[in-house]
Amino acid sequence: MKTTLRFTTLCLSALLCSSALMPLSAAQAAPAGALINLPDFADIVEKTGPAVVNIRTTERVKLDSGQSAQSDEEMQEFFRRFFGVPMPQPQQPTPHSKPTPAQPQSQEEVPRGVGSGFITSADGYIMTNAHVVEGASEVYVTLTDKREFKAKIIGSDKRTDVALLKIEGANLPRLAIGDSDKIRAGEWVLAIGSPFGLDNTVTAGIVSAKARDTGDYLPLIQTDVAVNPGNSGGPLINLKGEVVGINSQIYSRSGGFMGISFAVPIDEALRVADQLKAGGRVTRGRIGVQIGEVTKEVAESLGLSKAQGALVSKVETAGPAEKAGIEAGDIIQKFNGIVIDKPNDLPRMVGNIKPGSRATITIWRKGASREMTLTVAEVEPDKVTTADDNPAAAEPLANALGLSVSNLTEAQKKDMKIDSGVLVEAAEGNAARVGIRPGDTIQRLNNTDIKDAKQFNALVAKLDSKKLAAVLVRRGDSSLFVTLRPTTQTP
Repeated sequence: MKTTLRFTTLCLSALLCSSALMPLSAAQAAPAGALINLPDFADIVEKTGPAVVNIRTTERVKLDSGQSAQSDEEMQEFFRRFFGVPMPQPQQPTPHSKPTPAQPQSQEEVPRGVGSGFITSADGYIMTNAHVVEGASEVYVTLTDKREFKAKIIGSDKRTDVALLKIEGANLPRLAIGDSDKIRAGEWVLAIGSPFGLDNTVTAGIVSAKARDTGDYLPLIQTDVAVNPGNSGGPLINLKGEVVGINSQIYSRSGGFMGISFAVPIDEALRVADQLKAGGRVTRGRIGVQIGEVTKEVAESLGLSKAQGALVSKVETAGPAEKAGIEAGDIIQKFNGIVIDKPNDLPRMVGNIKPGSRATITIWRKGASREMTLTVAEVEPDKVTTADDNPAAAEPLANALGLSVSNLTEAQKKDMKIDSGVLVEAAEGNAARVGIRPGDTIQRLNNTDIKDAKQFNALVAKLDSKKLAAVLVRRGDSSLFVTLRPTTQTP
């Protein structure tokens, strides 16, 4: 979920006409069956709220010998206040994080992000989004009663954006699981989470659409429930107090909520969680084809009665499809007897098949249908890495300010209405401690406008390590100068 760090205060006025306070006449009476009262969410929130948790993640970064986080504490607090996002204070290094004598640098735990989650079992299993915990060194879970636990990442799946955590506890509050297949457009739902770090914030709305095609492996639930950065991983709840989805994405041109949000259906999420719990990863099938849409014009030209199916545009060499005889130009109509209505249906169906299984495919070729049989292969799993798994990720960056940057695209510049600047890809050391993070834009270094990454790194390389450097940082629509002291780089 792309992040924006600007608060906008919306004042909503309830318009009450004087006639609303008087009895309705017969002519004014509401028709039979009309909805008179809006639902009261208070009981649902009271029942479900304790099972919704705040998740904060940290990352260990290496510091030069003798460096102290205290020197940047005031700047960090100012940075957070300016951009309007309360973030937890960095944790002090624990005895377990002390470097060995062979290490020239010490490590410090710095904040990485804030998200939400919900407890699904009394013994402490928690579901959230994969992007909430991606790259984290440590994950901390806080309950509404202020108890805090260190969580273990059982597994994470990027393709569906689902992660499973575990905390050590007993008799914990948990959410009841609903049936996402039975929800209907127009149905009331609510979200509980930690937008911008504000714990247990409740928002409500309706289901706008079901099975919205925004991902390769699952259709998402679209709602108009207000969801913002920090809501990621929190539950979407129906009027029965059951979780029916995991709030995951928003459609936004600004980075903030614009009336459209998406949730992972809980039925799909549970299938992923079960695999993560059993083996720590998800296995999916593949047949080795690239596919496209069957347009109305193509369907008519090839003699098909409907524009449905998946058009094979490329076949993987020596893959299952090629071995079965499938060719580019074929139209896949059915998989294991189930009709392929649109292209996105196929990867979802194939993905749910256990690798090594036999499957039948019905294709349309040269005016006729034919069936083929193949053996489903396995999609190569995503590798989930943390700073512990990847030592290179914890190495100090070449940039003396602790910043790794990339060039902005023309589209990004146009979207932000700026002519120059660079995008922050990673922040470590002093930069991370004052609050700079991936997704920020660096616009100026001291008195020089930044044009591209090459120029920025060249300017940083010439900085005097005895002097503070002023960096103009933009986040959302706000910009702020922060001061950083360059570190001495060692070969």
